[in-house]
Amino acid sequence: MVLDLTASATDITRVICDIPSVSGTEVRLADEIEQAMRLQPHLEVIRHGNTVVARTNLGRAQRVVIAGHIDTVPINGNVPTRDVELNGEPHLWGRGTVDMKAGVAVQLKLAAELTDPIVDITWMWYDNEEVAESLNGLKLLAEARPDLFAADFAILGEPSDGRVEGGCNGTMRAVVRTRGVRAHSARSWVGENAIHAAAPILSRLAEYRAREIDVEGLGYREGLNAVAIRGGIAGNVIPDLCEVEVNYRFAPSRTVADAEAHVRAAFDGFEVEITDAAAGARPGLDAPIAQRFVAAVGGEAHAKYGWTDVARFSAMGVPAVNYGPGDPHLAHHDEERVPLAQIEAVEHGLRAWLTAS
Repeated sequence: MVLDLTASATDITRVICDIPSVSGTEVRLADEIEQAMRLQPHLEVIRHGNTVVARTNLGRAQRVVIAGHIDTVPINGNVPTRDVELNGEPHLWGRGTVDMKAGVAVQLKLAAELTDPIVDITWMWYDNEEVAESLNGLKLLAEARPDLFAADFAILGEPSDGRVEGGCNGTMRAVVRTRGVRAHSARSWVGENAIHAAAPILSRLAEYRAREIDVEGLGYREGLNAVAIRGGIAGNVIPDLCEVEVNYRFAPSRTVADAEAHVRAAFDGFEVEITDAAAGARPGLDAPIAQRFVAAVGGEAHAKYGWTDVARFSAMGVPAVNYGPGDPHLAHHDEERVPLAQIEAVEHGLRAWLTAS
């Protein structure tokens, strides 16, 4: 099969959602995308692993990268897709419809049809976004071919409810530990219970109030939350170790070092190990090309609370925003679904901006 990119963006969404591509199994969908792009004479096509790049080389004064990931979280009875109606509005239901194959479908259609855009475009469709960063196709492409990232602006098709979402929060994971002394639970006074000692950690988290921070006119909401707790040896043993894993989402005005200092201060007196961190991305909406984009697709930008690969572009000096169909609250949800009108609106917005029509 070769993808029919003359079909509507909605029909393309349906087709690519029905090709399972859970992280690590994207090869078939990547093959389909590569074949479809190689049929387009106006595009140079590059394959790196299961990441496909297609770009114009028209000698325009500016270049834009437009990217999307082709993998999904595991399927849970929500493929194949189906049409549903909610409150009188038609939706496409199924895994990947929101995160983020509707956005990819719009990009594929426009990549095939826009032979004479006002800017040069580098389209990127990459694998393994939903799993460990070490496997992320965009990261691996940046390491192997940083030249492909040379651009004046970037758009990531992550679900944003069809709105422009500038930058993204940073994210940090840490483990906060308490230690004790093992003993038989019948003689608990002989030991020290590490789980009991963790109570103040949970109290601090329960009392924590998320901060709202303005960054370049957009309001970012932070958060510090327990996401896992581990402890215990057996039903008759006083535990000597308890670990509370916390996740800190921090505004893009803060560096990773700032975030680490904040986490350590929040748990002062406890053993803290930082296990993972990724910087956020400032909105980058001060660039004239970004301002023209926002004006073309709606005239208002919002903050992105979650971490996305816009941070990767930002770290390379390329201002980047999120813009795609789908409610981000439904990403990874078993009832994942996207309004058909939103797919059409995002296609219209991108087309109008890229063609100045």
